[in-house]
Amino acid sequence: MLALQYSKSVPRYVWVRLLAGRSPRLVTGPGAFLRLAQIPPPELPSQSWVRVRPSLSGICGSDVAAVTGKSSIYLSAFTSFPFVPGHEVVGQVVETGREVTSVKTGDRVVLEPALGCTVRGFRDVCRPCTEGHYSNCERVTEGDISAGIQIGYCRDTGGGWGSYLVAHESQLYHVPDGISDEAAVLTEPLSCALHGVLGAQVLEQARVLVVGGGTIGLLTVAALRYLVPTCTIVAIARHPHQQKMAGELGGSHVVTPGPDLYDQMSGLTGAVVHSIPLGKPAVMGGFDVTFECTGSSDGLEDAVRWTRSQGQVVLTGMPHPNTIDLTPMWYKELSVTGAYTYSVEQGIEGETRTFRIALDMLSGDWGERLAALVRHRFSIKQHRNAIEAAMRPGRSGSIKTVFEPAEEV
Repeated sequence: MLALQYSKSVPRYVWVRLLAGRSPRLVTGPGAFLRLAQIPPPELPSQSWVRVRPSLSGICGSDVAAVTGKSSIYLSAFTSFPFVPGHEVVGQVVETGREVTSVKTGDRVVLEPALGCTVRGFRDVCRPCTEGHYSNCERVTEGDISAGIQIGYCRDTGGGWGSYLVAHESQLYHVPDGISDEAAVLTEPLSCALHGVLGAQVLEQARVLVVGGGTIGLLTVAALRYLVPTCTIVAIARHPHQQKMAGELGGSHVVTPGPDLYDQMSGLTGAVVHSIPLGKPAVMGGFDVTFECTGSSDGLEDAVRWTRSQGQVVLTGMPHPNTIDLTPMWYKELSVTGAYTYSVEQGIEGETRTFRIALDMLSGDWGERLAALVRHRFSIKQHRNAIEAAMRPGRSGSIKTVFEPAEEV
């Protein structure tokens, strides 16, 4: 099959890190991690697995970080190489194992990519999986398949950036007819945003800051407006098209990062800004809850400064390796938590998976509204243009860039 395959080595890592800041075209050229290849399609690991042909597959911020060598090497301990990226997937079932009962050939499905105990063939599941936190599975290097925290980071499963992938039947959800492919491909990142908001238990009338205007930032704005309609949402977005979308999705106020950012924020919150000799100012007062959706040092520094004492900071964007001053966290006694992917959530009607909540949200008018985030579509053979569009949203106008079906070869 035709696929984009990711291979990692120390020389490649050094080479890509040196080139990443110079040109997006260089990080997809010779010597880079990613290459277009003809490879054998993945086999079904057991008769509980299914073969899926992707219809659309998104380029995630974590994918861009991996391609550019900016992701943390921490996760390499739980990844098997080479792998085919792509974990944001809507597609069609083309083959099922003999024991599969929940889906059939021809079904349109979305993929929940986490590779927990059930997926790996364990009956005696680990503690996080028992509690419904299967994305935090402690056996991601064991079982029926190779190491990998998700499909798209495991050499045995394939991924959305190829002609086919394989998934355990428990990872697949039927897509209702009223949801377009463009909306459905957002189910995975929307589930991440919903998981972060639900975990933070944002109160009605709370003042909330969302740092970042990329896909996760915008979906967090939407998730907040959907789940907590009376909260006040201030979004920080860099590019005009991101700012416009943040307002359309429910942002009460949208501000632009720059020299006057802290003045803008002070005017919106009444917080007091104190200049210091070096670095960003200190802030007294601010937001009840802040969602940091960029993973950058700048974003995290703004987040901890602009959260009030005893407030909460939620790290929703995948953090890049960075060094920041942790004093504001300590001095203001902030609660800083991570929000990684999805789980079984406690809702008004009892426990349900985050993907179910996301599909319910997309089944209403939110589906059409969020489908507007999918602005750029490329074939696998156009992957260099696709990666460049995702890396440079200010120039391309991209929010969510997706790959269309790969050729069957």
